[in-house]
Amino acid sequence: MHIKTILNRVENLKGFVYGEARLEQGERGPSLLVEIRPRKGSRGLCSVCGVSAPGYDTLGERRFEYVPMWGFLVFFVYVMRRVNCPACGVKVERVPWADGKSPITTRYGWFLAGWAKSMAWSAVAEAFHTSWHSVAEGVKMAVAWGRAHMNVEGITAIGVDEIAWAKGHVYATVVYQIDAGARRLLWIGQKRTAKTLLGFFRWLGRERTARVGFVCSDMWKPYLKVIAKKVPQAIHVLDRFHIVSHVSKALDKVRASEARQMHRQGLEPVLSHSRWCLLKRTANLTQRQGVKLKDLLQYNLRTVRAYLLKEELHQFWEYVSPHWAGRFLDAWCTAAMRSRIEPMQGVARMLRRHRELILNWFRARKEFSSGIVEGLNNKAKLAMRMAYGYRSFEILEIVLYHRLGELPEPEFAHRLF
Repeated sequence: MHIKTILNRVENLKGFVYGEARLEQGERGPSLLVEIRPRKGSRGLCSVCGVSAPGYDTLGERRFEYVPMWGFLVFFVYVMRRVNCPACGVKVERVPWADGKSPITTRYGWFLAGWAKSMAWSAVAEAFHTSWHSVAEGVKMAVAWGRAHMNVEGITAIGVDEIAWAKGHVYATVVYQIDAGARRLLWIGQKRTAKTLLGFFRWLGRERTARVGFVCSDMWKPYLKVIAKKVPQAIHVLDRFHIVSHVSKALDKVRASEARQMHRQGLEPVLSHSRWCLLKRTANLTQRQGVKLKDLLQYNLRTVRAYLLKEELHQFWEYVSPHWAGRFLDAWCTAAMRSRIEPMQGVARMLRRHRELILNWFRARKEFSSGIVEGLNNKAKLAMRMAYGYRSFEILEIVLYHRLGELPEPEFAHRLF
């Protein structure tokens, strides 16, 4: 089968024909150059309006990188024409295999974007002997097309969180769809402010926002205010993960403070090497940590009392009824306030302030939680680790949309990846 026959099966170009194919030894390795010519009698299309127009003159030869074949780099070689469009004037023609001034073909861009979903951009560039910028261009094209054609109907549950993407506490706001049948990144905005989250609801639109029935978030005040204003009809579920995290941080603060106090007083350092046996769940303890914890529980320490409060709170999540869960939470907060342990008292005051939002987890029948959001956030962090971080928010945005957005792709007559 001839190369031209294969290319006509894979990449049939209306108004153009394939010419000669020749091998060439280039700086990047052996290359297959495929000549493209306009079909006899055909006119070029204006690159601005897309209307057929008479020819004006020709430009120099251009090469467009195509999907590699049999270990060879492949390039389309074409002499670009300029057309005299009645509406737009003299313009370079539009060609069906590439967009604008891009040096790579559209098909090759989709090919690179497909590999970039599971590999770092630099690794894709190295594997296919191309440049990082070619991979970036392919991914940008895929994201732009996918975002323009994505379906944003039927969104009933969203999760709002922030993700650190640069040093110095630089955050971005991420909004996920967390419906049972669709879990994906919907939107990402720079910074974690009320203005940033308002940008998401402007993007979503009033009608779609009105259909949102559940929202999961943490206790960041700007988020709480915007959610209360924009989706008052939704059941707002506070992030269980962050509530447990606050309790663990309070316990660790008590342990560290008491350990320093015992050291100053010259007492036996019973709290040394006890951090993880106190913070981990009992079922996850190693044998050595279990023995250490058993010894600690014999002492009447503030740390031990704080630990017992932390373990008791785990029962809260086992309730089904919001009423009885609320009764338990009230009793726990009272016990924490009477403990006279300041970090635990701070947690109790926080839980009392957000009591109704915390109980919404039971009103939502435990169907929506931060576990989904944290799982998606972990995927986002993995993408950042693979690339050793990003200097530009624009690149971060493109990468996360590409990997987590579940974006649609166009239908091809023949898929190459």
